[in-house]
Amino acid sequence: MGRGRREPMLLASMLALAGTFASPGATSGQEYVADRHGGPGAAVNVSFLGANALGDFGTVVDHGFGLELGGGLPMAADGLLRLRGDFGFLIYGHEQVHYCDYGCRVGSSVSTTNSMIFAGIGPELVFGAGDVQPYLHGSAGASWFVTSSSYPDGGPSTTNYWDVSFAWRAGGGLRFRMGSPMSPIYLDLGVTHHDNQPVSYLTEGDIVDNPDGTITMYPNLSDADFLSFKLGVSIAIR
Repeated sequence: MGRGRREPMLLASMLALAGTFASPGATSGQEYVADRHGGPGAAVNVSFLGANALGDFGTVVDHGFGLELGGGLPMAADGLLRLRGDFGFLIYGHEQVHYCDYGCRVGSSVSTTNSMIFAGIGPELVFGAGDVQPYLHGSAGASWFVTSSSYPDGGPSTTNYWDVSFAWRAGGGLRFRMGSPMSPIYLDLGVTHHDNQPVSYLTEGDIVDNPDGTITMYPNLSDADFLSFKLGVSIAIR
């Protein structure tokens, strides 16, 4: 399935989910809470991420994990439309190579990590201001794919390879209030489709050590799309 057809299907599914919570029977209580607390308003978020690679990226990468930080500022009086910004990283590959020194009486190792740093900004639409808040979001930004090596016990780190890609993101989720109706803390569950335009990157095994001490790299060039699954905390700022 082409990239241009996946995101509309994802958004349609999320809209259907949001519609369930936005029905009159589901929102009467939410409107009452919104009247008392003034709508969702601004918020800051911190989340753990798990990722599943898609398409060409998925043929050379399996899974990843990382962390995401973000926040939103209200763009409407009721706070249901926000300007959202996200910044995060994912590690999608790691390997450790062991070497023999001094006749193998003393050994050393080098650790190599394949990671991606991403950032984006765009709108977020929140469906209600109650104890359960469905939301959709989209953003435009960039992703930086970088491979670096270092000694596990410290010391200098070397960037072996890097490239930058333009990126679109679309996703949604549910926030559940934790504690009393006055609590500003929400459990945040969500999924996001990361659409990274063609980019050059390394995966595990793409750096080969030669007998003469040099290295040879075999970069991949493709779209680098994946789904990220979020488990985090959102803190409302009144």
